[in-house]
Amino acid sequence: MTNSTGPVQLLRAAERPATAWRNGGGVTREVAGYPAGSGLDDFAWRVSLAEVGSAGPFSAFPGVDRVITLVEGPGMALTVDGTEHVVDAPFRPFAFSGDAVTDCRLLGGPLVDFNVMTRHGHATAELTFATEPGPLVVPAGTTVLLVCLSGTATLDATTALTRYDAALLTTPATHTLHPAGTTAVLTLRASVG
Repeated sequence: MTNSTGPVQLLRAAERPATAWRNGGGVTREVAGYPAGSGLDDFAWRVSLAEVGSAGPFSAFPGVDRVITLVEGPGMALTVDGTEHVVDAPFRPFAFSGDAVTDCRLLGGPLVDFNVMTRHGHATAELTFATEPGPLVVPAGTTVLLVCLSGTATLDATTALTRYDAALLTTPATHTLHPAGTTAVLTLRASVG
């Protein structure tokens, strides 16, 4: 799909397969990753939504920076290298190292969280949340990923996103975003060299 402000790749939530966790505690749905077709061992960046149904340890991701954000549910307590961090407020990112020994305890039932992973030396990510209409700039050399986390959102008055739908923007342009709820705006930069 192309409009006057640049191409938009739609990533519909309904088209994402669920991958069960090895520990049986939940499922993950990958929203997008880079490079295309990369797996858990060779991505530069990976963005996903997880449905967490029970407590348990997190998988280790050596050399990876992680950011986890509660989207729905009562939250969780993450013990990262022996220190507990309570993640119980929606849309407040919590950053930690994929190298850390991390365990999760649910605070009252199942939840959904939004996950961003970037590999050291390969990519960086900046995460913000849009709740008001405004311009959305895609700088040269970046990828911008929008994920509608609550309510709906409209991009350029032509592209409608419902809950958990995403839009991937890779061409430098200025768009207009109208969130009716909360939309994650993730600016990703792949490292060169």
